[in-house]
Amino acid sequence: MLTATQRAFAAAQRRAILATLSRSGQPRLVPICFVLADPSDGTPGTLLYSPLDEKPKRDAEVRALARVRDILERPDVTLLFERWSEDWSQLAWLRVRGRAALIEPNDDPEAHQRMVEALRVRYPQYRTQRIDSRPMIRVVLTEAVGWSASD
Repeated sequence: MLTATQRAFAAAQRRAILATLSRSGQPRLVPICFVLADPSDGTPGTLLYSPLDEKPKRDAEVRALARVRDILERPDVTLLFERWSEDWSQLAWLRVRGRAALIEPNDDPEAHQRMVEALRVRYPQYRTQRIDSRPMIRVVLTEAVGWSASD
Protein backbone atom coordinates (compact mmCIF):
# COMPACT_ATOMS: atom_id res chain seq x y z
CA MET A 1 0.00 0.00 0.00
CA LEU A 2 1.25 3.47 -0.84
CA THR A 3 0.76 6.56 1.24
CA ALA A 4 -0.67 9.58 -0.54
CA THR A 5 2.82 11.12 -0.67
CA GLN A 6 4.38 7.95 -2.09
CA ARG A 7 1.64 7.62 -4.68
CA ALA A 8 2.04 11.25 -5.76
CA PHE A 9 5.81 10.77 -6.09
CA ALA A 10 5.41 7.61 -8.20
CA ALA A 11 2.73 9.18 -10.39
CA ALA A 12 4.97 12.19 -11.08
CA GLN A 13 7.70 10.01 -12.59
CA ARG A 14 7.69 9.32 -16.33
CA ARG A 15 9.11 5.82 -16.01
CA ALA A 16 9.85 3.15 -13.45
CA ILE A 17 12.32 0.29 -13.39
CA LEU A 18 10.67 -3.13 -13.16
CA ALA A 19 12.73 -5.89 -11.54
CA THR A 20 11.83 -9.55 -12.01
CA LEU A 21 13.74 -12.73 -11.22
CA SER A 22 14.76 -15.25 -13.83
CA ARG A 23 14.39 -18.99 -13.29
CA SER A 24 18.06 -19.08 -12.20
CA GLY A 25 17.50 -16.28 -9.68
CA GLN A 26 19.19 -13.61 -11.78
CA PRO A 27 17.53 -10.19 -11.46
CA ARG A 28 16.25 -8.61 -14.66
CA LEU A 29 15.68 -4.85 -14.82
CA VAL A 30 13.75 -3.04 -17.52
CA PRO A 31 12.42 0.53 -17.73
CA ILE A 32 8.67 0.70 -18.15
CA CYS A 33 5.91 3.18 -18.91
CA PHE A 34 3.01 2.93 -16.49
CA VAL A 35 -0.17 4.32 -15.00
CA LEU A 36 -1.46 3.94 -11.46
CA ALA A 37 -5.04 3.00 -10.63
CA ASP A 38 -7.25 2.07 -7.72
CA PRO A 39 -8.75 -1.43 -7.68
CA SER A 40 -12.19 -1.45 -9.30
CA ASP A 41 -13.58 -3.85 -6.69
CA GLY A 42 -13.18 -1.28 -3.91
CA THR A 43 -10.36 -3.06 -2.08
CA PRO A 44 -7.72 -0.71 -0.71
CA GLY A 45 -4.42 -0.32 -2.46
CA THR A 46 -2.84 0.80 -5.66
CA LEU A 47 -2.45 -0.99 -8.97
CA LEU A 48 0.19 -0.29 -11.58
CA TYR A 49 -0.41 -1.12 -15.25
CA SER A 50 2.34 -1.29 -17.85
CA PRO A 51 1.62 -2.06 -21.51
CA LEU A 52 3.52 -4.51 -23.65
CA ASP A 53 3.67 -1.95 -26.41
CA GLU A 54 4.92 -1.87 -29.99
CA LYS A 55 8.39 -0.50 -29.31
CA PRO A 56 10.97 -2.88 -30.85
CA LYS A 57 11.62 -5.87 -28.61
CA ARG A 58 13.87 -8.91 -28.73
CA ASP A 59 10.89 -11.15 -29.32
CA ALA A 60 7.95 -10.09 -31.50
CA GLU A 61 5.62 -12.28 -29.40
CA VAL A 62 5.25 -10.21 -26.22
CA ARG A 63 4.07 -13.19 -24.19
CA ALA A 64 7.53 -14.73 -24.77
CA LEU A 65 9.46 -11.76 -23.34
CA ALA A 66 11.75 -12.59 -20.43
CA ARG A 67 9.91 -10.26 -18.03
CA VAL A 68 6.60 -11.92 -18.90
CA ARG A 69 8.02 -15.43 -18.42
CA ASP A 70 9.49 -14.31 -15.09
CA ILE A 71 6.16 -12.88 -13.94
CA LEU A 72 4.25 -16.01 -14.94
CA GLU A 73 6.70 -18.18 -12.98
CA ARG A 74 7.50 -15.83 -10.07
CA PRO A 75 4.97 -13.00 -9.78
CA ASP A 76 6.75 -11.12 -6.97
CA VAL A 77 8.35 -8.02 -8.48
CA THR A 78 10.00 -4.79 -7.37
CA LEU A 79 9.63 -1.36 -8.95
CA LEU A 80 11.97 1.59 -8.55
CA PHE A 81 10.81 5.16 -9.11
CA GLU A 82 13.52 7.80 -8.95
CA ARG A 83 14.03 11.51 -9.26
CA TRP A 84 17.49 12.56 -10.39
CA SER A 85 18.86 16.08 -10.37
CA GLU A 86 22.26 17.70 -10.52
CA ASP A 87 20.94 19.57 -7.47
CA TRP A 88 21.37 16.74 -5.00
CA SER A 89 18.93 18.32 -2.58
CA GLN A 90 16.25 17.18 -5.06
CA LEU A 91 17.25 13.49 -5.17
CA ALA A 92 14.61 10.95 -4.17
CA TRP A 93 13.59 7.35 -4.80
CA LEU A 94 10.76 4.98 -3.98
CA ARG A 95 11.11 1.20 -4.06
CA VAL A 96 7.85 -0.74 -4.19
CA ARG A 97 7.19 -4.45 -3.96
CA GLY A 98 4.19 -6.05 -5.56
CA ARG A 99 2.59 -9.05 -7.15
CA ALA A 100 2.41 -8.99 -10.94
CA ALA A 101 0.16 -10.72 -13.47
CA LEU A 102 -0.28 -10.67 -17.21
CA ILE A 103 -3.70 -9.22 -18.07
CA GLU A 104 -5.16 -9.97 -21.48
CA PRO A 105 -7.57 -7.47 -23.12
CA ASN A 106 -10.50 -9.88 -22.63
CA ASP A 107 -9.77 -10.66 -18.96
CA ASP A 108 -11.49 -7.43 -17.84
CA PRO A 109 -12.32 -5.45 -20.99
CA GLU A 110 -13.61 -2.35 -19.17
CA ALA A 111 -10.57 -2.04 -16.91
CA HIS A 112 -8.23 -2.76 -19.82
CA GLN A 113 -9.84 -0.02 -21.92
CA ARG A 114 -9.65 2.48 -19.01
CA MET A 115 -5.94 1.78 -18.67
CA VAL A 116 -5.40 2.11 -22.44
CA GLU A 117 -7.07 5.52 -22.33
CA ALA A 118 -5.04 6.59 -19.30
CA LEU A 119 -1.82 5.45 -20.96
CA ARG A 120 -2.67 7.35 -24.13
CA VAL A 121 -3.25 10.53 -22.13
CA ARG A 122 0.00 10.12 -20.17
CA TYR A 123 2.13 9.03 -23.15
CA PRO A 124 1.02 10.56 -26.48
CA GLN A 125 3.18 7.99 -28.34
CA TYR A 126 0.56 5.36 -27.45
CA ARG A 127 -2.17 7.17 -29.39
CA THR A 128 -0.95 5.48 -32.59
CA GLN A 129 -0.08 2.11 -31.05
CA ARG A 130 -2.48 -0.82 -30.77
CA ILE A 131 -2.06 -1.28 -27.03
CA ASP A 132 -5.80 -1.90 -26.79
CA SER A 133 -5.31 -5.34 -28.38
CA ARG A 134 -2.20 -6.30 -26.39
CA PRO A 135 -1.74 -7.66 -22.88
CA MET A 136 -0.56 -5.53 -19.99
CA ILE A 137 1.36 -6.19 -16.85
CA ARG A 138 -0.67 -5.43 -13.73
CA VAL A 139 1.09 -5.10 -10.39
CA VAL A 140 -0.75 -5.02 -7.08
CA LEU A 141 1.53 -2.78 -4.99
CA THR A 142 1.99 -4.18 -1.50
CA GLU A 143 4.77 -2.34 0.32
CA ALA A 144 7.02 0.64 -0.22
CA VAL A 145 10.11 2.28 1.17
CA GLY A 146 11.63 5.51 -0.02
CA TRP A 147 14.18 8.22 0.57
CA SER A 148 14.40 11.89 -0.23
CA ALA A 149 17.30 14.29 0.26
CA SER A 150 14.81 16.96 1.24
CA ASP A 151 13.42 14.98 4.22
